Amino acid sequence: MSRPVRLALGAVAVLLALAAPLSLTSFWLQTGLFVMASAVGAIGLTLLVGVTGQLSLGQAFFVAVGAYGYAFLASDRAGAGERVVYGAGWPPPLAAAGAVLLAGLAGVLFSPIASRLRGIYLGLASLGLVFLGQHILTNASSVTGGFNGRDAAPFRLFGFSFTATNPDVVVLGVPYGALERLWYLGLALLALSWWYARNLVRGRPGRAMAGIRDSEVAAAVMGVDVRRYKAGAFTVSSAYAGLAGVLFAVAYGRIVPDSFGLLMSIDLLAIVIIGGLGSVAGAVAGAVLVTALPLVLSHYSGALPFLAQPGEDGIGAAEAARMLYGAAIVAVLLFAPGGLAQLVRRTPSTKEQDHAQTSTGAGDSALPDPGRV
Repeated sequence: MSRPVRLALGAVAVLLALAAPLSLTSFWLQTGLFVMASAVGAIGLTLLVGVTGQLSLGQAFFVAVGAYGYAFLASDRAGAGERVVYGAGWPPPLAAAGAVLLAGLAGVLFSPIASRLRGIYLGLASLGLVFLGQHILTNASSVTGGFNGRDAAPFRLFGFSFTATNPDVVVLGVPYGALERLWYLGLALLALSWWYARNLVRGRPGRAMAGIRDSEVAAAVMGVDVRRYKAGAFTVSSAYAGLAGVLFAVAYGRIVPDSFGLLMSIDLLAIVIIGGLGSVAGAVAGAVLVTALPLVLSHYSGALPFLAQPGEDGIGAAEAARMLYGAAIVAVLLFAPGGLAQLVRRTPSTKEQDHAQTSTGAGDSALPDPGRV
């Protein structure tokens, strides 16, 4: 696909996204918010896994730090006695920034380990963070609310509330409630995350991170401080996860520990693989598939005869969704190692070159660099 065509399609997508709240129902708006939050977390993970080549299974832990950090910092103290849940009562924008900084700080604290490990060893070490996080979230009830979770304060900015009222907003006859307003907040955060990641990958830090992915020895010989850049990549990825956690908190309104378990880490890793390792755009595309699919199947399960209803034996919507994107991962690894981003970047001439090189035994060289965005 040529660059002008991609730009035209991108402009159309932006216009449709801006106009979406005028026609979408609450279900689709809520689904879109979850997709945006997942996309932000996946962009951070692709910087770590796809660009720097560092496997992490602990992204859900940093998402939880961001979500609970915002809920604690933005909320006031609630309850009494043993059921009291504390809060700092900060203004929501300051609480959101503080939550992102907390997640980044958690990444900094883990970065000495991340800078010394690689591959499956780093994956297992980061996996331990998820189990540690689940224990803390369940037992630190005075901060997290325990097993039942806690409410997240509605977001407000310069006196404008992202709720159903205060003030009342009507656009072209459509009343803008909480979901419609949060839609634009999610778009703004996603655009900011996209912009920063693109500039990071295309700049000197991105070239250093890609060099580490290809060969740590060669990168060190060329003057790259390998440990520093690996630690920095983990810190930036953690901050992205914290921002995703903030968006999850304001979109859900209430957060519980079960939402930030191992399954979330696996979903985020699946998003990165399906979208294309190292591709910022691919992370967004993968988030649409992996995050929206189970929600859509669950919403329309009554009209799909092959899905079992809640309480019935058989394959439910969640299981069917994971089977489908599990098959998508296998298909990507076999036929398009560059993921969805590779399929979009390929032009007819590129396909002809791929076919010619494959026929001469050089098919692997036709694959795009997974670190290129």
